[in-house]
Amino acid sequence: MSKDALVNAVKTIHTQARAGNLDDAYAGYRELFSSAWFGECKPEDQRQALRLMVFAKGVPPKLTEAMTDAFRSALQPLTELVSRHGEPSDYELLGICHVELGNNESADRIFRDGLTIERQRNAGSDLCGAFMKRIAAL
Repeated sequence: MSKDALVNAVKTIHTQARAGNLDDAYAGYRELFSSAWFGECKPEDQRQALRLMVFAKGVPPKLTEAMTDAFRSALQPLTELVSRHGEPSDYELLGICHVELGNNESADRIFRDGLTIERQRNAGSDLCGAFMKRIAAL
């Protein structure tokens, strides 16, 4: 699938979200992340789409079923990114998904693993600080 198709899918999701149709938007994320073609996209394109959902503003404190399904569907592509590329920012996204799903033990382990990698790269980075805040919040 082309990058244009990914961009169009994300635009449709954002249009739904801006219109206040959050369940429809998150159903769109679920479909996107569960699709076979999403895994064939470039890692940086996958990260961007995943980031848009994980860091979306205006998410209620209690997730709806559609939101929960979307976060659950993000686990597989994020786990794949972590396994293949080992980027600390992927660990952060994966850990956040686990937090949203109530898997705090898994999130703690994932955040700590990401922090270890990021500390080796740049101990003073903003991402190290973010990891430490996330770990403390658990």
